[in-house]
Amino acid sequence: MFREMRRKKQVLSAEENIQVLHRGTSGVLAVAGDDDYPYAVPLSYVYHDNKIYFHCARSGHKLDAIARHEKVSFCVIDQDQVVPEEYTSYFRSVIVFGKARILEDEAEKRSALEILAARYSPDHKQGRLQEIEKEFKAVRMIELAIDHMSGKEAMELVKAKRPID
Repeated sequence: MFREMRRKKQVLSAEENIQVLHRGTSGVLAVAGDDDYPYAVPLSYVYHDNKIYFHCARSGHKLDAIARHEKVSFCVIDQDQVVPEEYTSYFRSVIVFGKARILEDEAEKRSALEILAARYSPDHKQGRLQEIEKEFKAVRMIELAIDHMSGKEAMELVKAKRPID
């Protein structure tokens, strides 16, 4: 169902993909937008138990798109070092394909929101719990259940890890 990567020597392992998702603090969500135009939006996220969680307002373009079509993709760029003298960049990125759903159950929503908040404010538990309580009704949480994940990095980064013939 999902395409195989052409440049097999540059493929990241499943463990490396997960490391990239854990390191990242922002990614780009792509949905089927209005009038069949793709809609890609940068957002903060957290990766947890093979799912990605993010928050948004109670209404908007991405929520409308997800309600119409649950299949989405999400991309995280881990590294993008431009090397002008080599006419290239040393890159590493991961793309995820999956199904997004709006968390309607309050316990599920609260749990996901606490995981997201802990990712960005790990040393401020009391403050983040107060903020969650204050904004709980105004915020929506989305869960992206991952169906497929692939990552790729520049050949120069591959060679730095292990010699290539």
